[in-house]
Order: sequence, then structure tokens, then C-alpha cells
Amino acid sequence: MTVIRRATPADENAVWEIIGPTIRAGETYPLDRDLGKDAALRYWMDPEKETFVVDDAGELAGTYYIRPNQLGGGRHVCNCGYMTSSGYAGRGIARQMFAHSFDRARALGYRAMQFNFVVSVNERAVRLWQSLGFEIVGRLPGAFLHPTAGFVDALVMYMTL
Repeated sequence: MTVIRRATPADENAVWEIIGPTIRAGETYPLDRDLGKDAALRYWMDPEKETFVVDDAGELAGTYYIRPNQLGGGRHVCNCGYMTSSGYAGRGIARQMFAHSFDRARALGYRAMQFNFVVSVNERAVRLWQSLGFEIVGRLPGAFLHPTAGFVDALVMYMTL
């Protein structure tokens, strides 16, 4: 049985085991592929974010964060980032994290959720987000340098909560 809970410092190594390979692949997040462990963990587990993990009987299956997308007048819109362990791909972990983040966002008073930079060739993610109610509200032509596909578009996706 999986449980989604707040990440703790004790989870850092397991979180790195999830986010490190995704960052190194350079296919889905606009982060430097050579970002070191400490910098990556500071980014993912920044105190301005609430970071969660999916705990499957002591093994971490995924992680996500939620944070305000903007400050001031834009603070009512949240932003999230999600990564799933490669061993759990295709098992509904991202969908579980989204459901948790949706509930958490509403509990925190957010009125909408926005993904600022969804790589267009990440078709699995685009399909998932659309199936959950996100709309593509913007396209940034050639904004992402994919390691095999070259320059591809990034999508801005939005959902009212």
C-alpha cells in the first residue's frame, strides 16, 4: 500500500535516487543535466516548497512539490513538479501524486494550478495532464533543447481548482 507523506531530511538519498536520473536524462525538466546532488535536493526540497514522497512499504515510488507559482497578486495559483521512480513507471504513481496535490492545493487556498514548462515531446505527461483537466494555454516555440529531439516547444498548462 502506498502512502503519500511530507518528505523529511531522512528521505534525501531516496529522493535523489528518483530525481537524479530524471535530471541526468535531460528530457523533461529544464535543469542542468550535471546538477549535483546537493543543488538538486536544494531545488526540489526548498523550504518555500512543500515536498512529498510516495512511500510504498519503505521504498519511495515518487516525489512531488507544491509551491506558489508567483508572488503577490499571483500567489493564488500553485505550481507543482512530479517525478516517479523508474521502477514504478506506468503504475499510476503520477496520477496518485496529482490527486494528492490537487487536494493539498485546495486545502492551502489555491484557486488554480499551472505548469510553466511541460516539454511538448513528453507526450505521456501531456496526455496525463490533459486527461486530468489541464488545458494548454501557451506554447513556447523551441524553448527546450531536448538531448535527442533538438529544440522542441514547451507548453504552459493550466487548471482551475
